[in-house]
Amino acid sequence: MISPSEQHKREAPNSISCLVVTVSDTRTPETDASGRQIRQLLEEHGHRVAGYRIVPDEYGTIAALLADAAQDETVEAILLNGGTGIAARDVTIEAVRGVLHKEMPGFGELFRYLSYAEDIGPAAMLSRAIAGTIGRKAVFAMPGSTGAVKLAMTRLILPELGHVIREIRKSHS
Repeated sequence: MISPSEQHKREAPNSISCLVVTVSDTRTPETDASGRQIRQLLEEHGHRVAGYRIVPDEYGTIAALLADAAQDETVEAILLNGGTGIAARDVTIEAVRGVLHKEMPGFGELFRYLSYAEDIGPAAMLSRAIAGTIGRKAVFAMPGSTGAVKLAMTRLILPELGHVIREIRKSHS
């Protein structure tokens, strides 16, 4: 007999269409290693990259992008990286939180736990990450370092992305 969790994963879609967003005032497509890493990991795991953007770390710009993506039928998940620190200029978390319909607090909690346990130590408390839903879209915001992106993608997002979308679809049926 399989567990309900395993049954849910079996019923989950295998390929999710994702918008990748890097929040940065300085990165360009050529220098955005984290955005490139997210796109590569998605494709390696059978997901589709519906779009890629670099936006400045400005609350209004991030919120507007999320509102537009929420209406885009070609996007099922939005993955943001960058702008998650505690400096005054870092507003990704606030912009995302401001538009979420449902928050998944476990994402940030697990991200910090894994960061602490793997190599960051107590500095992990400075790390901010958030996930949730906007209508029928999943949203994940993670720090912009390549190490943080790899951790979030390989340990949290990729193993559960299809399951998250299955649950969102179920709740809107």
